[in-house]
Amino acid sequence: MPLPSALSSLRLPAIAAPMFLTSGPDLVVEVCRSGLVGTFPALNQRSTEGLSDWLSEIEERLSAGTPYGVNLIVHRSNPRMQADLAEVVRHKVPLVITSLGAVAEVVDAVHSYGGLVFHDVISRRHGEKAAAAGVDGLIAVCAGAGGHAGALSPFALVPELRDVFDGTVVLGGAISTGAHIAAARIMGADMAYLGTRFIATAEAMVPEEYKAMIVETHASDILYTPNISGVHANFMRPSMVAAGLDPDNLPPHAVLDMANEAKAWKTVWSAGQGVGSIRDLPGAAELCARLIDEYREAVLEMCGDSFVRVPL
Repeated sequence: MPLPSALSSLRLPAIAAPMFLTSGPDLVVEVCRSGLVGTFPALNQRSTEGLSDWLSEIEERLSAGTPYGVNLIVHRSNPRMQADLAEVVRHKVPLVITSLGAVAEVVDAVHSYGGLVFHDVISRRHGEKAAAAGVDGLIAVCAGAGGHAGALSPFALVPELRDVFDGTVVLGGAISTGAHIAAARIMGADMAYLGTRFIATAEAMVPEEYKAMIVETHASDILYTPNISGVHANFMRPSMVAAGLDPDNLPPHAVLDMANEAKAWKTVWSAGQGVGSIRDLPGAAELCARLIDEYREAVLEMCGDSFVRVPL
């Protein structure tokens, strides 16, 4: 379906996902200037005042009307949610990505100034609840996605979301190239959601060792476990070993507590199964240009006779 008008001028139907402890103003601005949607988690700033400063900085560095987004964790353990939401409304952030809770009051607050709300989901049931809350888009966080992720194949989840929702559907999970973005469109998604690929960029706010580990690892090095933060997520096994943990014998974790989440993620590093497609550390603008070229090449190839010809 057509994208919302606020996103209609994008050069590529893709969002650089908001990554905990990773995404900041530099990454957001470079992605947005390149014609994709850059986003960051509100909790990447240590205070609501700091969040406001980041929003002001991003607005000053981007041309008027350029879409960017902020992720809000809508969970009872996030003590800043209401204060952060108030800043988001004051700054009229174009896109708000909600996670761990679809709440109609949050959607209404963003809609009050004309903003969009996309919500992370990992199942049909979550999609139904988010649709009932009035969101504008569903982000299918499928098997292999970095960070908090689901276990369903995109071939299973995207059609089920289409059954219950007629808004924008975004697909996430091991997407690292322009061809992957084209494939997401072919299978029924309107946009793609890229996280891990943007960790391995110059602007990402993580240690260089973290970026190097992404370049060096493969899908088999990714472990899907609830024992790091209390919710199932994907992490790199080598980072667990470096932190003194046994990936095959992790101690259980208590329930999710956003107030202490940074402690869990600072030394155990998250990544998705798409690490096997990542072999360099470009600047974000260079990466975006590459993704656009790859996407166009993939679409042209799919339009060619050799692709559409069906053998008898």
